[in-house]
Amino acid sequence: MDTPTPLFSLLCFFLFFLFLGEEQHVVEGSRVWTFGFRPKMLFVFGDSYADTGNNRKALASSWKLPYGITFPGKPAGRFSDGRVLTDFIAGYLGIKTPVPYRYRKELGGRLKYGLNFAYGGTGVFDTPAPEPNMTTQIDFLQQLLNDSVYSKRALKTSVALVSLAGNDYSNYIATNGSTAGFPAFIGRVVNQLKVNLKRIHNLGVRKIAASALQPLGCLPRSTAQFSFEQCNESENALVGLHNQLLAQAVNDLNKETNSSSFFVLDIYNAFWNVFNQKQAHQVSPTFVNPFEPCCVGVSAAFSCGSVDENGVKQYTLCSNPKSKFFWDTVHPTEQGWRAVYSTQALQSSLKQFW
Repeated sequence: MDTPTPLFSLLCFFLFFLFLGEEQHVVEGSRVWTFGFRPKMLFVFGDSYADTGNNRKALASSWKLPYGITFPGKPAGRFSDGRVLTDFIAGYLGIKTPVPYRYRKELGGRLKYGLNFAYGGTGVFDTPAPEPNMTTQIDFLQQLLNDSVYSKRALKTSVALVSLAGNDYSNYIATNGSTAGFPAFIGRVVNQLKVNLKRIHNLGVRKIAASALQPLGCLPRSTAQFSFEQCNESENALVGLHNQLLAQAVNDLNKETNSSSFFVLDIYNAFWNVFNQKQAHQVSPTFVNPFEPCCVGVSAAFSCGSVDENGVKQYTLCSNPKSKFFWDTVHPTEQGWRAVYSTQALQSSLKQFW
């Protein structure tokens, strides 16, 4: 083998740093270095924590004022005053937020960035929300492959976000599911989620992030009974079981596929980092009371966005959504999601996309 000349070595050194510069991404003030795999598409499955506008306008509060007042300035189908988890993850990956599935024909030029199949109110099983559950959402991607809108080869450059924020459990409680039967039901939910994750992988998606369940007992709908001062620890204990089983399911899937394709997005500890004021980057002022929402109904009969038969508002709104972690009784504000995104817990999880 010929000995490299000094000029050749210098050229290699230059090309190395040129390549480094092209692969560099800057997102929300953090720097991500990558070599090799670089996601080009994001596919999203799940519920309102990830939905960016799939729910039908006539049915969802996300299409009513004051939703969307921070971004884009009017209701646009996001269950927040502004951006949601999907937007921040897309930004981290350096790609545009994938368009909602319902707009796939009108915005066909944006399909190269992936698609968002998430529908607010849904779960792995059917819920009262008259929208497609996660199995059907995956069916939509399968159909797009069958129709050659995407190719399996193209999906090798894609990643997926799978959000499960607890609608299956809310439905279990609403349908008088027993306390004794709750652990077994959690097992059923996680087992179905495992089937869904494997199916997404089999379609060709390279990396799949499954969100851990957030501390449900700390949502305003639960903390209201404690004047928004403390969490419901019984609910959080059940969340712990879900997250334990999810971590095991992800480990099993990686062993079965002899890969590191599956990982858990640590939403649970990210929420706690914010509640405990341990944000990785101080992107916002400390939330004075993280359990108290910005937008609430004037009584239990109403919710954020409600109006009476005369169109009169039946909700109250805080003066500054940026000062609140929660937007309504379930969903974070844009500033809340920004704080979650900035925590060490979530940033460490996100690195597994690469």
